[in-house]
Amino acid sequence: MSTARDARRIVLKVGSSTLTHPTGHINIRLMEQLVRVMSDLKNAGRELVLVSSGAIAVGVGKLGLRQRPGDIPGKQAAAAVGQCELMYLYDRYFSEYNHTVGQVLLTNYSLCRPESRENVRNTFEALLGLGVIPVVNENDTVATDEIRVGDNDTLSAIVAQVTGADCLIILSDIDGLYTKNPADHADAALVEEVRVIDDALFATAGGAGSARGTGGMITKLRAAQIVQRAGGDTYIINGKTPGRLYDLLEGAKVGTHFVGGGCV
Repeated sequence: MSTARDARRIVLKVGSSTLTHPTGHINIRLMEQLVRVMSDLKNAGRELVLVSSGAIAVGVGKLGLRQRPGDIPGKQAAAAVGQCELMYLYDRYFSEYNHTVGQVLLTNYSLCRPESRENVRNTFEALLGLGVIPVVNENDTVATDEIRVGDNDTLSAIVAQVTGADCLIILSDIDGLYTKNPADHADAALVEEVRVIDDALFATAGGAGSARGTGGMITKLRAAQIVQRAGGDTYIINGKTPGRLYDLLEGAKVGTHFVGGGCV
């Protein structure tokens, strides 16, 4: 069985609820910690791709809105403002460790057609070959229902496929998959390893995520399913302590490990 310790090319996904405060503003301390850990891992020889949510949430905070817009134009406007802020911060913090980032904004349209998918693959290869850390998000400013991927958990799984990553690591606001919703059940237990993702497993997952995100455990299971069917491994760990990435990549059992090749 492969482990994260063996992974050379890694896709990391961080969600809005992990990256931002309840106000919608960036959690600066967490972002700085994440960038520092990622920079160190890159220094150690890992190739990293970061799929980062947060554009709409950050845009809402920067615009002083009381809540996330419910209409598509409002969301797109918030994304346009928030994406600038996100990339400014990533560029600033990674530059402190002498690493360069590149922005990659994707839609389902650019991923579903063979020619454009190959172009996306070539772009990632070029960026990684140049030592760049790609920072990926869905292009929320232009994406509508017809061309949306839908959530960044799914997008991160597709990016893992396209880039031929050894594993996907999803940084969540909880420790991993539980037998029950830990917010409602004190006896909920963390599931350390999953070999088969089936309907019964989906039934254990809750509903939507936080008000600042679009996902939840169901979208993470779907992402793990996509990667697993391609033979890859997925890990869900708590992103509130980015240093746990060291433990995971040194072979410790952290969060939930979805073992490659086990889907039905």
